[in-house]
Amino acid sequence: MAKARSATVIPWYRDLTPYHWFVFTVASLAWLFDCLDQQLFILARNNAMESLLPAGWDPKLYGGYATSIFVAGWAMGGLIFGSLGDRYGRAKMLTLTVLIYSLCTGLSAFSKGWIDFAAYRFLTGLGVGGVFGLAVALVADTLPDRSRTGALGMLQALSAVGNVAAGIISMSIGQLEATKVIAAGTAWKYMFLVGAIPAFLCVFIQIRLKEPEKWVQARAVGKAAGVKFGSYSALLGDPRWRGSALLGMVLCISGVIGLWGIGFFSPELVGDVIRASLVKEGVPAAEIAGRQQFWIGVNSIVQNLGAFVGMLLFTRLAQSLGRKKAFAIGYVAALVATVAYFQMFNGRNDIWMSAIMGGCQLALFAGFAIYLPELFPTSLRSTGTSFCYNVGRFVAASGPFTLGALQAALKAGATTPEAKLAAFRNACSYMSCVFLLGLVALAFLPETRDRPLPED
Repeated sequence: MAKARSATVIPWYRDLTPYHWFVFTVASLAWLFDCLDQQLFILARNNAMESLLPAGWDPKLYGGYATSIFVAGWAMGGLIFGSLGDRYGRAKMLTLTVLIYSLCTGLSAFSKGWIDFAAYRFLTGLGVGGVFGLAVALVADTLPDRSRTGALGMLQALSAVGNVAAGIISMSIGQLEATKVIAAGTAWKYMFLVGAIPAFLCVFIQIRLKEPEKWVQARAVGKAAGVKFGSYSALLGDPRWRGSALLGMVLCISGVIGLWGIGFFSPELVGDVIRASLVKEGVPAAEIAGRQQFWIGVNSIVQNLGAFVGMLLFTRLAQSLGRKKAFAIGYVAALVATVAYFQMFNGRNDIWMSAIMGGCQLALFAGFAIYLPELFPTSLRSTGTSFCYNVGRFVAASGPFTLGALQAALKAGATTPEAKLAAFRNACSYMSCVFLLGLVALAFLPETRDRPLPED
């Protein structure tokens, strides 16, 4: 154990060959652009709803519905492509999923109403959902064991670069709208179009990917021995993997609801607070939407810079303290940071708080990238990772509905914007208790630090 642990002193990238670097880069880009598209949706959601919905419809309510539909598509895509990745190859399926989410992100810009927008979101979700499990399994099976933890932690941390890029795109296009270079109310369309371009180009790079030799050999041996690759009956029917799959799913539910049901609604809080301050400052009504979008973009950048640091710190903790202790620290930190943010954020001077919340919430996702593939064999690595990471999204899809219902109950009778904003703050704070669920699952899961990847 001590010898294996001392190896972590050597940088994880020291022994990588050029092809190892190519695989790591392509897998990281696939996930980076995936997160870019996710974040563009979060940033453009409210303005898109205001543009697409009939007068009198609640943009936040239907934005929550669109988010739930997107997350449900994500969950379904993860289940489908996770299994197909184990059966037919990680590289092939990764290329297909990137093509799906890039095309459908671009098509979202041409939506004429809420229904077709939601449909494009669902289709985008199918592609988005497949990427994580495939990219993680591809890196885990290709790179040397000693490099696995650092590489997967960095892969997840680089997702924050995609999120920051989305914030820059939002700020830039918001400025174009504010200065009337583009028509008022169309910024969200341009955001989706710009977001689709790099992901689509990534497809042509991925064509050079080869399947991991470890998977190729295991597939040949398994075929002769009758091993079922990508089988959910094997995953849930074999007691060796069933417990890890179900508990890993609960572990992920906690983090996914915390992020998608709460944390990614920070643009709504920031938008309302900034709008109120702009009105108070006497900013002309025609300029408010563009400036508001600018500050929502700033919030996204700050939130994801914090996420990048948080994910790297989690990776170090997972290496030095072990996976379970790192997760325990992460879930407690996420709970405290989220409640503090939604209760105490009051204006542009508090934008630094977004970095703290982003770092604490998204650090958990570095843990998912590192830990989940260590729970399953080669024949089920993509399937098991995708099952844990994505099945929970069917539950997480209820997060925006729950948040909306809780907010509606808390703001019953509220007649002022201030009272409605207070109800939103409290609803997010109460929902943050979901992070405690991760601690419960953690108690029953195994520690995997310094252990080789399991095999059949």
